[in-house]
Amino acid sequence: MRSLILITALFAMLLPAAASAQSVRQQFFVPTPAGEVAVEGFGDCPDTTCPAVLILSGSRGFGASVYDEIGQTFRASGLNAYLVHVLSPTDLDAIANAGGARARIAYYAERLQSWTSGVQSVAAYLKDQPQHGDRVSLLGISLGAQIASATAVGQTDIDALVLVDGGFPNDYSQPIDILPPLLLIWGSDDQTFPLSIAQELQRTMQQIGLPVALDVYEGGAHDFFLRSGSTNADAAHQGAADFLVQRLR
Repeated sequence: MRSLILITALFAMLLPAAASAQSVRQQFFVPTPAGEVAVEGFGDCPDTTCPAVLILSGSRGFGASVYDEIGQTFRASGLNAYLVHVLSPTDLDAIANAGGARARIAYYAERLQSWTSGVQSVAAYLKDQPQHGDRVSLLGISLGAQIASATAVGQTDIDALVLVDGGFPNDYSQPIDILPPLLLIWGSDDQTFPLSIAQELQRTMQQIGLPVALDVYEGGAHDFFLRSGSTNADAAHQGAADFLVQRLR
């Protein structure tokens, strides 16, 4: 009986903590050519001016609690982080039920233009907000990295770019002439997008003369960035924040 009381008390203590972790997200909507896009923020950083970071998720969306940790890490570093739900519930459902890699890739190609247009609209909206000091960046993870990279090419109003375990979309053919300072974050054991993809992208950027850095996390699998509480994930979150602060301040 005593053990049951202790377990019940502990569970009651954990419920408010879990609720507060979710409640820190503040949702609003931004109009885009394809309809409204939901955006979640974590509140302004303590500084007078806090550059904006638009975070784009992988194909499973923002359900993982680690996104709250990422948002708070960025906020503590002097950045305003925003989760941009450019992947609609319909998109997430279609991707989950695509039935294989080939079908998913075909769906990505079909939707890419709409996704990049939505991100551009959200970026323009946030850039106009005075608390961001006219500074906006993108951070994309896996599929989100593909969307972020395609969005940033040729854009002079995106001030920095972080790609996590993902590069340009399959068969991307647009000329890469303008790209903001780029940080590639990669797990050494990524089997979905092998490290060789990051290394080749780094070489390409260097040959073009565009600023690029590659941070490799030993033992990291494709989803290492989203593994809450792991040493690699914590270091990668802070590394991304440090890069963005350096480039946006």
